[in-house]
Amino acid sequence: MSKRTKLIGGGAAVLVVAATGAGFAIAGGEDDSAEQVRGAGADRATEAALEITDGGTANSVELDSENGATWEVEVTKDDGETVDVRLDENYDDVIVESDTEAEDESE
Repeated sequence: MSKRTKLIGGGAAVLVVAATGAGFAIAGGEDDSAEQVRGAGADRATEAALEITDGGTANSVELDSENGATWEVEVTKDDGETVDVRLDENYDDVIVESDTEAEDESE
């Protein structure tokens, strides 16, 4: 087997492994184990979300793409309601939605 054939075969094997991993990542897409984000951007997203909800407690910050958002901050408001605050790349409000998953788990 020539060196070139071995390189092509090895490259193809790497692509298959990478594609399989990507397939698992896509298939696993929306689960409850989304990775929380930390750092200056997450801090700004938290501040913006708490301003939008007039206070409360930020439970988590994640990168998001739903409804054109960049950030998703889960906030438990002072009245006990949990909402997802979605923000764009400028930390402006895109949408605030009731966090039905949290409500479903408590029932």
